[in-house]
Amino acid sequence: MAVVTTDQVEDDQLKECILIKENISSTVDGRIWSKSEKKQWVVGLFAGTTFLYAARTIMPLCVVGVAEELHWDKTESGMVLSAFFWGYCMTQFLGGYLSDRVGGDVVLPIAACMWSLITFWTPQFAYLSTDKHIGLYIVVLSRVLLGAFQGFHYPGMTSIISRKVLENQRSFTYSVVAAGSYVGTLLTGSLGSVIMDEYGWQMSFYCIGLLGITWMLMMRYMLIGKNRRKHLSISPYSEPLIEKVGKGEPKSSVPWLNLFAKPAFWSLLVGHFCENNAFYILLSWMPTYFHENFPSAKGWVFNVVPWFITIPSSVGSGYLADIMINKGYSVTFVRKLMESVALLGTAFFLFLISFASSYHMCLTCLALAVACCGFHSSGILVNPQDIAPRHAGSVFGIMNMAGAIPGFIGVYIAGHILETTKSWNAVFGQTAVVCLFGWVVYLIFGTGKKVI
Repeated sequence: MAVVTTDQVEDDQLKECILIKENISSTVDGRIWSKSEKKQWVVGLFAGTTFLYAARTIMPLCVVGVAEELHWDKTESGMVLSAFFWGYCMTQFLGGYLSDRVGGDVVLPIAACMWSLITFWTPQFAYLSTDKHIGLYIVVLSRVLLGAFQGFHYPGMTSIISRKVLENQRSFTYSVVAAGSYVGTLLTGSLGSVIMDEYGWQMSFYCIGLLGITWMLMMRYMLIGKNRRKHLSISPYSEPLIEKVGKGEPKSSVPWLNLFAKPAFWSLLVGHFCENNAFYILLSWMPTYFHENFPSAKGWVFNVVPWFITIPSSVGSGYLADIMINKGYSVTFVRKLMESVALLGTAFFLFLISFASSYHMCLTCLALAVACCGFHSSGILVNPQDIAPRHAGSVFGIMNMAGAIPGFIGVYIAGHILETTKSWNAVFGQTAVVCLFGWVVYLIFGTGKKVI
């Protein structure tokens, strides 16, 4: 019989404690997720992104009815829609920084609690004052706060995935999670449309807000809490050994000066800005476009079809990107290819809609334009994890802050253009030109190599 010495037992316990310490918190760079862990986290993050976008898009869906009831013109509607992105822009860097420091699993539930509650109470905010202008400003403020708390989600999610998923699996993992944005918009367009038609626009906000709160509680206590309890289940005699392991090396700060000197980083900002400009304009104004140009069209059709076909384009692009990388194609080539489909495809279909006259042709063009946006998930959206894997959350926060700017500028300008020119072709044309500019910049300066 083999004899186990005290030293061997202590060595085995020490090794076990090292593994436990590496996984107690995302503030320590530890092992990647196991298959079961990855499935659980991907499902959880996918659901969170779904409800995040459902809360984000419920106002664009309801804005026609809300504007009629509260007597808003298109410029005021544009102000309400764009206000979200003022707040969204403010917290991107903070979200990435905190996620890299204390862990995205800490940041996401706190932020989700706040944006869910704001969504739930939005109808009450609209009725706080009988004065039209005061009521408008209150709704605008609530939209700013909604955007501010939602600004923590994507940087936190990026920080988690960059630390827990291998490079050759990140495209598919991230594209699956990011596809929740289209599912959330689809959920709003289908379920939200039915609820709005049957029970009024107020009930849509209540339902989406409750879904967000439910996800936050399940994520916090069933996934994050369970994992932490598992990692902290250490026998009493092991505690002194943890002290031997130490608390892990402190995080290195982001070398911002070095990063800002890299053309690849600036190409991310420009490309993301241009793609988001198209996406947010379509997201915010597409329901209004169909209401005005095809008033007899069914709302559940044009609010569902574009986002339904975008789900396979987002997931499929990630799957294709990982296959290409595993077959030996460079990460740079794959990222540029995916982004070319996103930006060039969106621009092409936005130009094409100027020549469309029938409802079905217009719906097809806009649906394909949105579907092309899905390729962005395996292009620029995952690129911060390539160029700065140790600081992906912070870099993504800066990039998404730039990407949020067209949310309030582009969406507001689109409303102003419509108010003054009454021309949808002018809106779609200028959006397509911006996409082409972003494509050229990223094609020249973008890279999939680590730069910091």
